[in-house]
Amino acid sequence: MSTVLNPTITGATTVRVLRQLRADPRTIAMIVVVPTLLLTLMYFLYDDAPGGPQLFDRVALVLLGVLPFALMFIVTSIAMQRERASGTLERLLTTPLAKADLLFGYAAAFSAAATAQAVVATTVAAYLLGMDTAGSVWLVVLIAVVDAWLGVALGLLCSAFARTEFQAVQFMPVIVVPQIFLCGLLVPHDAMPGWLQAIADVLPMTYAVKALQEVGAHADATGTMWASLAVVVGFAVVGLALAAATLPRRVA
Repeated sequence: MSTVLNPTITGATTVRVLRQLRADPRTIAMIVVVPTLLLTLMYFLYDDAPGGPQLFDRVALVLLGVLPFALMFIVTSIAMQRERASGTLERLLTTPLAKADLLFGYAAAFSAAATAQAVVATTVAAYLLGMDTAGSVWLVVLIAVVDAWLGVALGLLCSAFARTEFQAVQFMPVIVVPQIFLCGLLVPHDAMPGWLQAIADVLPMTYAVKALQEVGAHADATGTMWASLAVVVGFAVVGLALAAATLPRRVA
């Protein structure tokens, strides 16, 4: 098996995964439609509540980062595990395909789907549901896309340690749910006990939410927003690198 990244092979892998996605309408619906439906449900939940519009703005803004991360984690980890279970992955690894070709191809394909998800969900939230932010809605899209990339990277990483699709899903309560609890969606970071703040400070979603909150509070992109976004990108890159490192363990 080659160890050198080949852009042509990476591109071919990306196209193959995109074709698989196109042939699976349920997965497409989960990626693109589900976040929009959940945001719409949230809108009607807060519509008649006291202070509902302001509360919706705050919660929806954070969910635009959380939902892409969570959904892409699930979809990616299951898709990779399905490749393992069918024997496709093992056959691919006997070809000149490099580990990096495989993982970057998967990451590129699912990132394209994640971009569509982020654009659709953010557009609906901003222009149909009336979500109001001080900053540009396209900064929200950018952060949502990066969060989805993080979900893809961690999904690929966790799939290396799962033998079945069910085991892949079981990583969600370990990897995703604690980050949702501690990212600042339920309780502001500064209001948490000190030991929980310390845990939150090493979780990438904390920085994703901080970046989104900066967009919600400031008309222009701030240094804090860019720094927080860079941390999320760093986590995604490290996750992808670790996924490449653990890939041979799953090959007999």
